[in-house]
Order: sequence, then C-alpha cells, then structure tokens
Amino acid sequence: MSSKTILLSTAYLPPVPYMSALLSADKFFIEAHETYLKQTYRNRCVILSANGPLPLVIPVIKPKGNHTSITEVIIDYSTNWNRNHWRAIESAYRKSAYFDFIADMLMPFYQNRFYTLWELNNQLLMAILDFLESPVKIHFTSEYQKIAPEWVMDFRYTISPKAKMPVTGLPATLPYFQVFEFRFGFTPNLSVIDLLFNEGLMARETLRIKDKG
Repeated sequence: MSSKTILLSTAYLPPVPYMSALLSADKFFIEAHETYLKQTYRNRCVILSANGPLPLVIPVIKPKGNHTSITEVIIDYSTNWNRNHWRAIESAYRKSAYFDFIADMLMPFYQNRFYTLWELNNQLLMAILDFLESPVKIHFTSEYQKIAPEWVMDFRYTISPKAKMPVTGLPATLPYFQVFEFRFGFTPNLSVIDLLFNEGLMARETLRIKDKG
C-alpha cells in the first residue's frame, strides 16, 4: 500500500476539510517558502455566530510587500484584533457543550502576542493536534516548488475561501452538531474550533483520527 503525502499552506484555525486532509495523511508538509497570499485561510478562519458564518481576519504587515515570505509576515496588533476575535469566539460558542475545555486551550493565544503569523498558526495547530491526541507530526518544506511532485497531494491553493468546496481529493467529513444548526442548518467548512467546541474529543470520529499504535 502506497503512503499518502499531503502539502498544505499554513492556516489560522484551519477549516475542518484542512484538518481532515492533514489527519488522513501518512505524512504532511506545511509550505514554508511561499510568498504570502492574501484573502486565504493563511490569516483568516470562519466561525458560526448567531448571525451566520463570521470571518475572523488577522491584520498583517508585509515588510517586503508582495515579495514577503510567509514566515516573515508580521501580525498587526494596532486594532486589538485578538480581543475582538476572542469576544466573537466566546459569543458564538459559550453555550456549546465543550466551551470550557476548548476555551482554556485557546485563550492564551489571545492573551499573549506573537510576532509573526507563521509562529501563531503553528503554535495553534500544535495545540489542536495535542488536544485531539493525534499522532501526526508536522513537517515543513525545505524549498518552494510551484508544482509539487506527482506523489504529493497539493492542497496549498485549493483549500481556500474562494474555492468551491468540496475540493477533489479531500476525504469526506461527517456532519456534526452545531450550536446554531436549528437556525441555519448544518454549515460545512467552518474552522475546526467549531467542531471542537461542539464535539470535544468526539471530533476524533468526525476527523477519522487513527489511534496511536
């Protein structure tokens, strides 16, 4: 049986399909040598609020303009985005079944400051994987390749707010309970924190996480 290798961009509290792809892989890489691409999940996520899907966007500074590497993108704290994001998350999920558990995990990321988007995203991803008791290990690319090798499933640009979902090649994700499902019906492709707040460790079943062994 051939191994499955997946290539992803960095992402802020990535959507469920991103996490599903990551966790289905035998090995996955995060692209560390691309230039920053705006209006993507690299600096935004989508949660489900009482008024419907709500994008949360981290404002950033690109020191080298359009040639800024993804690892060099600086987080702009002049707008207090972290406080605003946390208030939105708290408002959306305070009635969820696992709010206290997930809030305890996430809150430090909004109380402390991170210099780069790269650092924040990676630290958040590691915290989520740790909570899920996932055995996967994060790898980073050593160079940029516009076209990935044929044996790699490349989702760097297809898992995107602009892309039509579902993306070809992604594992199917199962519906799960959502706080405002009674109002909007099931809303797919939200941030993984929507799944975590509502399902806790049962999110492992939705994401089909393989047990350690």
